[in-house]
Amino acid sequence: METFGSYVAIGDSFTEGVGDELPDGRVRGWADFVAAGLAASSDDTVLYANLAIRGRLLGPIVGTQLEPALALGPELLSINGGGNDVMRPKVSIEGVADRIAAAVDRATSTGTRVLFVSGGNPTRHLPLGAAIEKRGNQLADAVEKRFETLDVTHVNNWVDTELSDSRYWSRDKLHLNPLGHARVAANVLAALGLPAVDDPEIPHIPRQPTAAYYREYVLPWIGRRLTGRSSGDNREPKIPTLQPVERP
Repeated sequence: METFGSYVAIGDSFTEGVGDELPDGRVRGWADFVAAGLAASSDDTVLYANLAIRGRLLGPIVGTQLEPALALGPELLSINGGGNDVMRPKVSIEGVADRIAAAVDRATSTGTRVLFVSGGNPTRHLPLGAAIEKRGNQLADAVEKRFETLDVTHVNNWVDTELSDSRYWSRDKLHLNPLGHARVAANVLAALGLPAVDDPEIPHIPRQPTAAYYREYVLPWIGRRLTGRSSGDNREPKIPTLQPVERP
């Protein structure tokens, strides 16, 4: 069993916790669950920061989050990214994998314990899902090859077939719901030899008719792509500095 006194997470909406919205409007997510799991397994105070911002491509994640995260001096760092890249019309899978490997290499050079946490596979339920899945599979394979020579733990949620079931996904079919985030947290904690946190209770949310789904989620997403906007524009990290974690 590994214990850590400080944990920092970087990434996009997956790591920020989108899909696991709390009644007060904040998002929670798997990284928060992991922080809680670390605190529950330690006799000392555990510190946690989350610099992830929704909508970010891998370039901005590495370019604007990695160094500030390392400057906090975490004992444990989780990196996620590339999911938004593979959904763009044009992407170099090899280029994305190279950038991920370079980020991991930079982080491990500081002596911090590094996790690369892949997102789950939502493509069974998405429009054009087969094309996105093909790219996702290619990226997963390319990353695994590069990780053979790096000191990193790959928590590969993309190949978790249970996680692809619709009961783990939110209404937009792209982001995990609270149960999905709890499963990812369990996968991460298991990779560290730690027990999972309790699954949250999930209210029943009926599936939307197809027309409503496209109107509420797909068309706004297309609009942002066409205008160069992002759901994360003008957003700041939800936990920009290390903060004590409350024990569950």
